[in-house]
Amino acid sequence: MSDKPATLTVTTEVHNNAVIVHCHGKLVYGVGDLLYKPVTELMDHHKRIILDFEHLSHMDSMGLGVLVRLYVASKGKHATIELRNLGKKINELLIMANLMPVFTSVGEHRNWM
Repeated sequence: MSDKPATLTVTTEVHNNAVIVHCHGKLVYGVGDLLYKPVTELMDHHKRIILDFEHLSHMDSMGLGVLVRLYVASKGKHATIELRNLGKKINELLIMANLMPVFTSVGEHRNWM
């Protein structure tokens, strides 16, 4: 087991009607605020947030908790959270946790803008 802590990096890309939040690394215990804080700040000015998980390699139960917190925050700020580029394991985790109906999944080949 590595002594190196799990890392998550987040970058944003602003489009006309949405902000894409690119997640890189692992959304696991100890790094949730690295996603939660910037996304909730974005909700103050942008009402459509797309979380792009193309480069997200792993998510645990704490990562699921962050998604639920973001969902609750989005409702309070009249914003929407959409998910894009879900990997197989993350998709299965969301299905198992019965969270897929909560989020809109945006296809990578669909005209989503």
